[in-house]
Amino acid sequence: MDKILEAVVMSSYPNNVKQGLVRRVIEASKQPMDSEQCWSMLELSTKLYLTGDTKYKREIGKEVLEVYGHYHPEEFEEFFNVRFLLSLLQEGYGPLGKRSHYVLDYIQLGLQFVLESPSANSIFSLLRIEVLRKVCERPSPKQCAKISKLLTQHPQCIPTGKHQLLFCQQLIRCIGQFQCVSEGEEEIMEFLEQVNKVSGLLQRIWRTQTSAILPSLKELFTIISSTEEQEAPSNALASVVQFVPLELMDGVIRNLTNDDSITDVQMMMAIGRMIDWVSWPLGKNIDKWIIALLKGLAAVKKFSILIEVTLSKIEKVFSKLLYPIVREGALSVLQYMLLSFQHSHEAFHLLLPHIPMLVASLKKEDSNSATSSLEQLAELIHCMFFRFSGFPDLYEPVLEAVKALPIPNEDRIKHLLGQNAWTSQKNELACFYPRLASKSETGKIGLINLGNTCYMNSIIQSLFMASDFRHSVLNLTEGNSQPLMTKLQWLFAFLEHSQRPAISPESFLSASWPPWFTPGAQQDCSEYLKYLLDRLHEEEKTGKRIYQKLKESSLTSQAVEHHYLNKTLIEKMFGGKIMTKIRCLKCLNVSSREEVFTDLSLAFPPSDRNVCGSTPILPVEEIGPQFIEPPENAGQLMGSPWIQRKSPFSDHAAPSVSVETLGSQEQGEAANRIRGNGVGVDAAKDPLSAFGEQACAPKDSRSVPDLINYFLSPERLTAENKYHCEKCASLQDAEKVAELTEGPHYLILTLLRFSFDPRTMKRKKILDNVSIPVVLKLPILVAPEETEEVCQHGKDGAVPGSGFMTVVYDLCSVVVHSGISSESGHYYCYSRECTDTIPHGQPRDGVPKPASDKQLDLEIQWYLFNDTRVSFSSFESVSNVTSFFPKDTAYVLFYRQRPEQQSCLLHEALAEAGRLHGELSLHKDLMEAISKDNILFLQEQEKEARNRAAYISALPKSPLWWRDLDRDKDDDSSSGGCSPAAGGGGSGSFHGLVF
Repeated sequence: MDKILEAVVMSSYPNNVKQGLVRRVIEASKQPMDSEQCWSMLELSTKLYLTGDTKYKREIGKEVLEVYGHYHPEEFEEFFNVRFLLSLLQEGYGPLGKRSHYVLDYIQLGLQFVLESPSANSIFSLLRIEVLRKVCERPSPKQCAKISKLLTQHPQCIPTGKHQLLFCQQLIRCIGQFQCVSEGEEEIMEFLEQVNKVSGLLQRIWRTQTSAILPSLKELFTIISSTEEQEAPSNALASVVQFVPLELMDGVIRNLTNDDSITDVQMMMAIGRMIDWVSWPLGKNIDKWIIALLKGLAAVKKFSILIEVTLSKIEKVFSKLLYPIVREGALSVLQYMLLSFQHSHEAFHLLLPHIPMLVASLKKEDSNSATSSLEQLAELIHCMFFRFSGFPDLYEPVLEAVKALPIPNEDRIKHLLGQNAWTSQKNELACFYPRLASKSETGKIGLINLGNTCYMNSIIQSLFMASDFRHSVLNLTEGNSQPLMTKLQWLFAFLEHSQRPAISPESFLSASWPPWFTPGAQQDCSEYLKYLLDRLHEEEKTGKRIYQKLKESSLTSQAVEHHYLNKTLIEKMFGGKIMTKIRCLKCLNVSSREEVFTDLSLAFPPSDRNVCGSTPILPVEEIGPQFIEPPENAGQLMGSPWIQRKSPFSDHAAPSVSVETLGSQEQGEAANRIRGNGVGVDAAKDPLSAFGEQACAPKDSRSVPDLINYFLSPERLTAENKYHCEKCASLQDAEKVAELTEGPHYLILTLLRFSFDPRTMKRKKILDNVSIPVVLKLPILVAPEETEEVCQHGKDGAVPGSGFMTVVYDLCSVVVHSGISSESGHYYCYSRECTDTIPHGQPRDGVPKPASDKQLDLEIQWYLFNDTRVSFSSFESVSNVTSFFPKDTAYVLFYRQRPEQQSCLLHEALAEAGRLHGELSLHKDLMEAISKDNILFLQEQEKEARNRAAYISALPKSPLWWRDLDRDKDDDSSSGGCSPAAGGGGSGSFHGLVF
């Protein structure tokens, strides 16, 4: 019968004819027959099953085997013996070089017919040994899946005891070497199915033998933490972790992170490879294990590992959000990585170029998964905006991309940031500043944030960019008896000459720290600035008093005497004068008081006060005395304690002059255009016709001139605020007006944005957008003889008989506060160096040519200083920052007086300081300190490079993450369940996802 069957199978008859003949042979096989005939048929069917070159032949062999197993069990048991199986497993079947791949399938097929036979236990014992041997030989994924299928169907063949533990470990080793060699989607799906069969076997073993779990996981960690030069373990290992019971997670992670035998490099290698598992499409709970290990490392303060791994892997994790099949897990890992990385903006900034593209892709996908992910991503982005404010130029494209998505409230943001931080102790991360390999491309140097010290950093950078002040500080001689000024000199010198990308202002902070400030807490930068300038001023005055005593002892030279007789440097640079006049409305007696100021605190007018509607505006070219109508309603005390605005002056009030502006927020507009004013060319020609013309900015909008006009506007003292007139010897209604009598070289304006809210008992912030003019014209009250002198010399800005002179100021720094409270938020600043001349404006006939407004606006480079980061910026960014980021508002402004407006003595002193700065080298001790620090920095860089190279070489190498984003951008026609779109997926994109 075996000859007949073989002849039929090998014949050239059509398959339907063969099938009929074969059916007749199989039916005959069900009848009783002798043992020899059975063996012949079993040998033939074994041959067909194991070596048949077509699926048809193998199917016939399988069918015959099943018939003989059912109808001739004794002969089948005799044939399917231990020796035969051992030969199959160790030697294979078929010609040498063409051994059959179906041995394991054959054994699985035959086992079902010998389960009750006396030889069953011997067969099981043999298979326990042989499957262990097979696994140790590292079979292919296909063969490994066949072993798993065999053992899953026949668990009696699973190794037991110590062999079982070894089997699990070796099976994990096999999975670690799995590779899918094909990029076809069908082949990849087959590969994933094979991996699931193998990991499913591990799950089955672990369920019955929980003691095998921890040794198996130890073997897994050994594989992924290996630092030997070899091929990276397969991401298929992710399929193993998904079956580990979550209740074991805490203990496993605690043991790993507290194991002193595991080096940092090994741990970094392991967590890096685990993060790569987010691309495994069929895993469960993988993200939970990754996050748990990251949290475990944070608990034992392994911050250097966390930082390196986050910065090297976060972009790849982000790119996996393109794929719906792994999106949920990838987003969970991304959220933790970003929300925990709170000591530096580096991780978030790595993602900025790719966020708009991803958002566009998710919107295009238009699925529930994409919509949910977009909302979570937007929440995450706003948390990062809140935590790392001060980068408007970088954030603008991202803000535009997510503007239509929901914005979380501040409580939600604080909750997310609070529960995910690596540590609640800020000083524990103090040494992990953002890595900066070299100076900013701007050539400027940043300042390290020492724990909520951005308020100081912004002020220091603004003062440093005030070039006249900087030159004067740097020119101070050694041993000037001014310890704080000396520390400022050292800080400025390092900012100018250091090779570091950022320096620590720790020494200056400790010296200039206001005693009532709370360490580590956010402070008011304006309060710090006032304290600093006052300290510097008083310190120099103390030196003058000491000099006077020395002078009386005739111990000083004439040169020293000349030096100390001058004003203090703070008075020269920032000192101005303001005159307050109060007129009794009964006797018309006027009392006046002149005071010195270093900054003007500008309150916001009440909401019912329309400043520009009540303030007449003059053309830029001519400014004369004007009446500024104060508010009609009573206002509360804001700003200076002696300036309150209650009611307008009467018709007899002393006139005041309005503030004018030049330039505009849009660069390139005519320099002589007044911001917010509708004065045209004709008005400029005829000041009388322009006298009453007014133009207002949009409702509720403010400008710096508005606030200054409000500051200078008259007010009536009445009711509870009556004035005690000395002439009348009683309380009387009075009128008060403030007039500037001397303009400072650097005008500092503080916008009083923080006010006390009696309902909440907290200070709240006024978030009104205030337009900032690049050029400001300020009215200064001068003596009549000074006015005539100015007019006779043909200088601009004075109107004969008016008593006022216009002083022009150029904007040079803007300190921005980001946040809604003075006790929190972040400070950064925009700055530029305003100098007397511009490179393209050369002197003519020996007379310095002042820079035009357009030159000042367009040719002087703006910089953005944000702690350690310094970047190029523009006036457009300064002007638009609040439009894009409503919580980022201008707070302190620095203006520099135009040189033609300065007194001759001051101008000569400044010119001399600038000349000395160009010639003078710093004193010896300071130069040596800078040189030594620069050498030390180079040595640190070399050591850092070596250490970083060691870390980077230890990190697992993975496919280039950006291919995912590029593929999504370039291949819009892809479809399928694993593609970036919601549908199917091309084979290329699927392969890129998993491998």
